Amino acid sequence: MYKFSKILKAAALFGILLVSGNAVGKITLPGMLANKMVIQRDAPVKIWGWSSPGEKVSVRFRDSIYTTQGNRDGEWQIAIKPQSPGGPFLMEINDITLRDVLIGDLWLMSGQSNQELDIKRVVGLFPEVNVSDNNKIRHFKVPKATSPYPQKDIPEGGVWKSGVASEVTDWTALAFFLAQKAYEQTGVPQGMLVSCLGGSSIETWIEPELLSRLQPDKTSLKELVEAAYEKGDGVYPAIDFDDSEWESTIVPGYWRPTPDQDDSGWKKMLETEYGKSYGINHKGTVWYRKKFDIPADLAGRHAVIDLGTLVDSDQTFVNGVLVGSTGYQYPPRHYQIPAGVLREGENVVTVKLTDNSGNGAFIPDKTYRIVCDGVEIDLKGIWKTCKGRQAGALERLNREYSNQMEARSGLYNTMLLPLANCSFKGVVWYQGESNASRWNEYQALLSGMIGNWRETFNMPELPFIIVQLPNFMASRPDPSDGWWARLREAQMKAAQNTPHTYYTVNYDLGEWNDIHPLNKKDVAERIWRSAANNIYGRKVEGHSPQFEKMEIKDNKVILTFSHVGKGLKCRDGKLKHFAIAGEDRKFVWADAVVKGDKVIVSSKDVMTPVAVRYAWADNPEGANLISSEGLSAAPFRTDDW
Repeated sequence: MYKFSKILKAAALFGILLVSGNAVGKITLPGMLANKMVIQRDAPVKIWGWSSPGEKVSVRFRDSIYTTQGNRDGEWQIAIKPQSPGGPFLMEINDITLRDVLIGDLWLMSGQSNQELDIKRVVGLFPEVNVSDNNKIRHFKVPKATSPYPQKDIPEGGVWKSGVASEVTDWTALAFFLAQKAYEQTGVPQGMLVSCLGGSSIETWIEPELLSRLQPDKTSLKELVEAAYEKGDGVYPAIDFDDSEWESTIVPGYWRPTPDQDDSGWKKMLETEYGKSYGINHKGTVWYRKKFDIPADLAGRHAVIDLGTLVDSDQTFVNGVLVGSTGYQYPPRHYQIPAGVLREGENVVTVKLTDNSGNGAFIPDKTYRIVCDGVEIDLKGIWKTCKGRQAGALERLNREYSNQMEARSGLYNTMLLPLANCSFKGVVWYQGESNASRWNEYQALLSGMIGNWRETFNMPELPFIIVQLPNFMASRPDPSDGWWARLREAQMKAAQNTPHTYYTVNYDLGEWNDIHPLNKKDVAERIWRSAANNIYGRKVEGHSPQFEKMEIKDNKVILTFSHVGKGLKCRDGKLKHFAIAGEDRKFVWADAVVKGDKVIVSSKDVMTPVAVRYAWADNPEGANLISSEGLSAAPFRTDDW
């Protein structure tokens, strides 16, 4: 799992609260460990929280007692043996009692607004919601928040709700229908842990280092954070700090010399002796270090340091000791070096120079020296230098993370990472609308995210079910391409190429004029079929018909499918939404007929076909190829155009 030591340090420097739940002398639990919670059955169980360091912690559950104590950071964790399903139970953790705890199947429901759709939106379509009376299904919605810094606990405010009528209106719709179906089919309590945010892009749900590898051309979260805080404070001034990797520059001189500032001699010397170019392109803080020698007879003596005039503000250190600072550019820098600071042999002066306009300077034709008992040490010449904090970087960081939906890794840090100790039956991922315009990146991002989450939860075979995007926008009279069509393909390929990952087909369940279609019940039915087959191991077809291969005979294309059940069927009338093209890549609507597990496609307008597409559009209205079980065939194309 990604370690963020520098970022945590940054958070401390800026006074940014990292939720830890730690309270001296009192046991504190993470937000999802609460009354009415559901714990995953037949899997390792972790109970964790915070306390005073060394405080003894005991957990009493189902006639067993488990003990530990808080570590030096006040964190503790107890492993409970895998549990058989049942409940309700009591769990006692020191003086905290958790009531109505169920052992069953716990699902992580994540994504964007269609995952988040409030059940109150659909009660008109499904009035049975109003009379729900199922206390064995539970729902917990993680409160929304984002942060560039990894969090230890989820935001405050989450509450477990049961499926009884007085509480069910606090549920999200898809979670409710899936919980109902799964409980109906298994008799096992079902928990829906919902962590989602409407409008969120997939990038917000991926940990920072992986996201940087997947999108190397974009500014990484780590770079943003490091630019926003001063990494040199308390480090760079130290006398034994290794600055050998730093650049070299000239003192006196400007960060960005103008033509009237004659630095040609210094520049030539730098390039000749050090192979470095002159000039510092930076706004914010720049660190300077210069080493100098002190003879034995001057060691420990009082001295003064003159640094001419600096632009803009400075902090000046000698051998790690702050000897002076000035907050603006005009005053001369004349600082006292206390007795006992200088030592025999090598010493170092360090200057932290800040100029937010980008043209800091050691002003030329001023005095730069150390004077000790009449002995003068010249400080002009070659200094080592390193860029520090960027002006405006913290403001940029805060600005970017004020947009929760686009904050890179922000939701992973706050709404996913704090769940790392949970075990799940599976993950249902319903997202993609916000990434449709970047469909070409999506397969790699989704596959990467799945691996990332499995590592986070330490569940390398954690099942994922991807909800393929439904139909949306006005249908077109002629064969067309579209971002949503290509995003669906990316979802399908991610599932096909990532172990223990599945997808459901939903292009017949959307609404052309509403990006938030209300029929979440049938979406949940298809998720359940996939789970029943692929996760529970039941003998039910859990896959939509899927294109396998193409054969061209004369002017016809023969398409073979898998997962057809007892054979392919047409939902109504004749097959629709098959398109065919020749070498000219111009698609036209085709005639298509079912022959067992095959579909034969042709058109009188394309005598030499080379490619076929099916249900390939943002809204493939009318696409009606199904399996004998009634599952819609997955959209596909045989070309790579």
